[in-house]
Amino acid sequence: MASPDRLLPELSLRFVPVWRRNLLVWRKLLVPSVLGNFGEPMLYLFLFGYGFGRLVGEVERMPYMDFLASGIVCSSVMFTSSFEALYSALHAHDPAADLVGDAQRAPQRRRHRPGRGRLGRHQGGAFSGAAILVVASLAGLVAGPAALWVLPLTVLIGFSFGAIAMIVTALSPSYDFFLYYFTLALTPMLLLSGVFFPIGELPGVVAAAAFALPLAHAVALVRPLMTGGTTELALVHLAIITAWGAVALVVATRILRRRLAA
Repeated sequence: MASPDRLLPELSLRFVPVWRRNLLVWRKLLVPSVLGNFGEPMLYLFLFGYGFGRLVGEVERMPYMDFLASGIVCSSVMFTSSFEALYSALHAHDPAADLVGDAQRAPQRRRHRPGRGRLGRHQGGAFSGAAILVVASLAGLVAGPAALWVLPLTVLIGFSFGAIAMIVTALSPSYDFFLYYFTLALTPMLLLSGVFFPIGELPGVVAAAAFALPLAHAVALVRPLMTGGTTELALVHLAIITAWGAVALVVATRILRRRLAA
């Protein structure tokens, strides 16, 4: 039986140099990163919001734009964090410096913290979510100061989806593998988790399955904070999002350790 220290990632600060290195790289790529991660969600927000908003009117006793804005904040964090934990982590911005190559060049340095330095850097999702929150506030789509609690939530949501995506990165032999994750996991989650319409409108079995997904709980937390509603079962939602991230981090760490040691 494996010892506990082999099952759980070590708690140390040795990931900090990797995080700082990746932060510096991200700063150099700030403009294209912002345009790519910020532009598409804003198109969803305003085009879908104004287009469908005129047809739908109100959803859950609020204007459709208000309903949609909170979902777009969460989905933007999901996609941005996932993208960075997939493409950026696999080759670390350098096609010649993949994870396996890093392991061959510095096996001892990477043996105890595979992926965690990069995971710490994959908080661009929180930045993207915060930027959309600011735009939604300027557009009058935020009810009050309670929306400030969304900012720390975007960090937790980004961590959770980044950790999940790191599992895919650890298993992926190439970039092409990521397309399956986007098509078979992230896109269905986007459509089923209450971003564009209430989960209650889905058939019972599908709605129950949707509530097992982390994005549904992220939306359930963020929407009341942005629209002035009440957050029911907040601790349950927080626990589920945290559990997804924590379990995924452990699994990703173990897989990466085996892959880098091979």
